[in-house]
Amino acid sequence: MQEMKDVAARVISQQGICSAGHKVGDKFIIGQNTPDSMCSWAFCSLFPFATVLQSGCSFPWETEEGKTTVACPDPENPVVFELKRV
Repeated sequence: MQEMKDVAARVISQQGICSAGHKVGDKFIIGQNTPDSMCSWAFCSLFPFATVLQSGCSFPWETEEGKTTVACPDPENPVVFELKRV
């Protein structure tokens, strides 16, 4: 059985007012547990992409292997995360 890698989630863009208080530069580690203080809506959006990276796969549209960007689902106050396998 292959060991799952951790994924670093870093806020690279934030517009408007994030109700969870996320701001550019915030960092979270997605491993076997839900990251403390990460917005549950953002986590739900990031989870499928993080799982792909944790399993060692990448996305064909990305130029760098083991990395992608994902936005939270709030269209009025988007927070964009960079996900990177660590």
